[in-house]
Amino acid sequence: MAGAVLLLTTACSGGEKEHGVPVGEKGDAAVPQVTIDPGNGNGKAAPEDGVTVTAAGGTLQQVTVTRKGKPVDGAMAADKKSWKSRTLRPGSQYQVSAVATSPKGKSTTINSTFKTLKAANELDIADVSPTSGEKVGVGMPIIVTFNRAVGDKKAVEQALEVKSTKPATGAWHWVGDTQAIFRTQNGHYWQPNQKVTFSAKLAGVKSGKKTYGMSDFSRKFSIGDSHIITASTKTHHLTVKKNGKKVKSWPISAGRGGRVVNGVDTYATTSGVHLTMGKENPAIMTSEWMGVKPDEPGGYKEVIPYAVRISNSGEYIHSMASTVWAQGHQNVSHGCVNSPPSAARWFYRFSYRGDPVVITGTDRDLGWDNGWGYYQMSWKKWVKGSALDRTVTTG
Repeated sequence: MAGAVLLLTTACSGGEKEHGVPVGEKGDAAVPQVTIDPGNGNGKAAPEDGVTVTAAGGTLQQVTVTRKGKPVDGAMAADKKSWKSRTLRPGSQYQVSAVATSPKGKSTTINSTFKTLKAANELDIADVSPTSGEKVGVGMPIIVTFNRAVGDKKAVEQALEVKSTKPATGAWHWVGDTQAIFRTQNGHYWQPNQKVTFSAKLAGVKSGKKTYGMSDFSRKFSIGDSHIITASTKTHHLTVKKNGKKVKSWPISAGRGGRVVNGVDTYATTSGVHLTMGKENPAIMTSEWMGVKPDEPGGYKEVIPYAVRISNSGEYIHSMASTVWAQGHQNVSHGCVNSPPSAARWFYRFSYRGDPVVITGTDRDLGWDNGWGYYQMSWKKWVKGSALDRTVTTG
């Protein structure tokens, strides 16, 4: 049966109990009919369809759907004539109970049990940044990586939710078939000092042929103080602001340039909105990233203390005692932002992941896909990368 329809009911009116009769016969008119879909005994219900309960000749007063004794979320229609659950976990048994009342006060109760079909392939979340409970910077993206390619990105994105205690406007952007990234609107970072919750109601979401989400996911983290770092490769200075107020500034030496490969000056520091990505103390930096072994001409291998990564092309804000003579005057690095040891140590301890670092002064732009250079993409184009082509309000 596609749905389960009550044929025998118990009605209450004026303090007297009456027994209903099969649908269609005299006496049925005053008793509401309740239909549950999937029907009782169904062993292969589609998880993505959820449960629908409808009432005819009355309104629903109560609907309960449970799995292993735990309730399933759902929503009642405004007219109380129907109720719809969320998606259901594959390969599970569910119990449904519904109560409806007619305008004359007669009630109907119906119960149903069914099973959902098993998933041939399982979709799960393999990784999420930030980490659980992490305090991050105001530019921090939410990076969600799945364990397999997502076919129906619309269905999966519909299940992703971001909530914050202070409202923000953001959007999801798919990077290939296995990763979705959420960030706030260009020029409008997260507001500082607040809580953020990312949740994915994936259980029962059909993401591809015979492929379903198996479980929900939730991750909580916090936004710390606003740290905005600006650096100029022309003035050779870096400034740090905390919650809008300048707290520290120091001289720097940026990339010296001069090594052009395929039209790109690999020794030039990239200009644009970077985000701090992580910390290493020490960081081992070698010339192997550009195909030159440390012992070859032009090669190098250095152990660098207090290094904060700002891109995937080898750029850090880090300590460099050997270039203090050039800091504030001349660019001599391989692309990193060389800083005095005391300033680098302070910044290493001060910064969060996701702090915006805005660098200006070079002809080499940071690519949007270089590290976390996501703010380098226009807002219009970023939103177009959403499977639902929409913005999200997180408040």
